[in-house]
Amino acid sequence: MTPNQTAAKVLDGKWVRDQILAELKPRIQAITNARRAPGLAVILVGHNPGSEIYVRTKIKTCGELGIYSEKITPPENVTTEELLGIIEGLNERAEIDGILVQTPLPPQVDKYRVLLGIRPDKDVDGFHPLNVGKLLAHMPAPQACTPAGILDMLRRYKIPVAGKHAVVVGRSDIVGKPVAMLLLHHNATVTICHSKTRNLAEECRRADILVAAIGRAALLTRDCIKPGAVVIDVGMNRKPDGKLIGDVDPEAAKELASAYTPVPGGVGPLTIAMLMSNTVQIAEQHLCSG
Repeated sequence: MTPNQTAAKVLDGKWVRDQILAELKPRIQAITNARRAPGLAVILVGHNPGSEIYVRTKIKTCGELGIYSEKITPPENVTTEELLGIIEGLNERAEIDGILVQTPLPPQVDKYRVLLGIRPDKDVDGFHPLNVGKLLAHMPAPQACTPAGILDMLRRYKIPVAGKHAVVVGRSDIVGKPVAMLLLHHNATVTICHSKTRNLAEECRRADILVAAIGRAALLTRDCIKPGAVVIDVGMNRKPDGKLIGDVDPEAAKELASAYTPVPGGVGPLTIAMLMSNTVQIAEQHLCSG
């Protein structure tokens, strides 16, 4: 760090998460008073250890907020048709506002048919093609949780987006594409980079806001960060010693960025918070529509 350079601000995902959850509580109470508690069903196929941890945290957060939750655990050898049957049953249950199918799914399950099987108005992940289309058209709909959380974090930390050049590294349907679209809706100029991008470091150095979501440990080094940029690291990669590291070299982010998200503790806590937010928003819409 040069003598005139101030220390980079740490963007604390836990602080943002706690704000989001605190704001949801009176909304949940209002729904409960008017009709019943919002309801979330989580389908967990098989025994993937990572998925089991995620689902446990989701169920625990529902309990703390007063959201009714159900965990459905089909066996590892479940067929696509059997899983669609479970989803169809949940689609028809009035007390279930949101349905989430935890990924990854076993190879014999057609994940695209499963995605299409969830009613769009119960799609708390924001992955149904109808909701993705509404995101593209800038229409109200459930939005993918991690991208929505990133934009909420930028807003709460009062980091301007309009007129800034945002570079998104990664083009997944879960993070890369939707976060690029949300940044565009907030009037950023957006570049999407990926594994076939030429001169990746040069493209990244143009970013006022750099979003790393490519799933490669510390892929983005100091050569990729413009001094003063805001660095949002979505990566969650485990090193041989078991520690987590993001897609950005953490020392480079600390040294060069004006603000950055740490790994862990940055973007991660936002995902479940926005899942709860989507569940409450959908429950409110179901209440209004009778």
